[in-house]
Amino acid sequence: MAVESYHCSICGRRVKLQTRSDMPVLDPNTGFGICKSCIKNIYHFIEDEETHKARNSKKSFNYLLGDLLAKNKPHVIKEYLDEFIIMQERAKKILSVAAYNHYKRMKYDLDNRGGDDEIDKSNVIILGPTGCGKTAMLSHLSKLLDIPFAVTDASSLTEAGFVGADVEVAVRNLYYAAGRDIEKTEHGIIYLDEFDKIARKSGENNSITADPGHEGVQQGLLKMLEGSVVEFTERGQRKHPEAPTIKVDTKNILFIVGGAFVGIEKIVDKRLKKDDTPIGFGSEIPSKEDTDAKFNELIHQVRPEDLMKYGIIPEIIGRLPVICTLETLDEDALLRILTEPKNAPVKQYEKLLSMDNVKLEFEEAALRQVAKMAIERKTGARSLKGIIEDVMLDVMFDIPKTNEPRRVVITEACIKGDEQPQIFPLDEVNLSKESA
Repeated sequence: MAVESYHCSICGRRVKLQTRSDMPVLDPNTGFGICKSCIKNIYHFIEDEETHKARNSKKSFNYLLGDLLAKNKPHVIKEYLDEFIIMQERAKKILSVAAYNHYKRMKYDLDNRGGDDEIDKSNVIILGPTGCGKTAMLSHLSKLLDIPFAVTDASSLTEAGFVGADVEVAVRNLYYAAGRDIEKTEHGIIYLDEFDKIARKSGENNSITADPGHEGVQQGLLKMLEGSVVEFTERGQRKHPEAPTIKVDTKNILFIVGGAFVGIEKIVDKRLKKDDTPIGFGSEIPSKEDTDAKFNELIHQVRPEDLMKYGIIPEIIGRLPVICTLETLDEDALLRILTEPKNAPVKQYEKLLSMDNVKLEFEEAALRQVAKMAIERKTGARSLKGIIEDVMLDVMFDIPKTNEPRRVVITEACIKGDEQPQIFPLDEVNLSKESA
């Protein structure tokens, strides 16, 4: 028998079922039902509550933003980066100012909501050879500011419609780094690494065929860099009408794109008309030191027109007003990286072995050999820890067999692979020192 009317279990009103819209949310087993009017009231109550929470969160974020700015002036940020990053003084200053101004801009927008004047976002493009500290610098910057930070490989991105990762994956990575908190996501930092790999092919030789991994990707990034609502699926599947999506506004996300940009110094050199290198039988081959010095001189003079010649489209360059350049690292710099920073590789291994009651010592010649091998591999500071790991493998395997106090000495011959690290009982070492 069809139900002609029912009592609303919330307001108690009897409702007649005259039209289809009068159908209640009704449980036939218990008789519990809610009328349309009560459903509307509940919806409005939830909506008002969410709005209230959003307003309070904006107020609280505004307070947190003021606290963040008060504690992290540019000189404070640079002093913190100095504890972890060797050299790159100019780059540390540029990033410190860029981060500080970015969050000042957000503070201004929150304090002047509804105003006509806006401060444009200053995204950053960072250039430097492999292993010079680009990613490390940004990672430490995000830790100091206590904000989400995500690295995405730009070379894996493809134009929409092609097989590969869409540009929205960069925001999704930040969403996961923020613990799936949308508000934190909308105030984080995204680093697009290997950005030089998506440079379009040079003008005269530009192919008329589809270019899914280059110019199309740059076009896809335009709105995201400027500030727009990005929609993506949480699980990473392709978007379709039935898939639930997450929306993130990128207006207050700081985008930093970077890469090695191999060969850009030649473009700069040509522009400056300083390419007077002699050629022929009587010419001198420049030394490694001279080559590095010239590179460091030229890289700091990169201009937007050089990036356009390299293959970055003008629209992207307009959204990356801050150009940050890093120098190549010489042997002395790599030697300092091994020992001076708070998280220096040598300090890390000393701490690891001290847990097994072992004192680890590196001879200076050994450390210099590690630096030389890193330069030969052309990977900069990135390979320092790997070189030490190869040398320390057998020691770290054998040391935990006993818990006796010992001393391990790493010599230059150990780094070259000519001999094994030397292990001494710590008591004998102390006795020899006393007798001396």
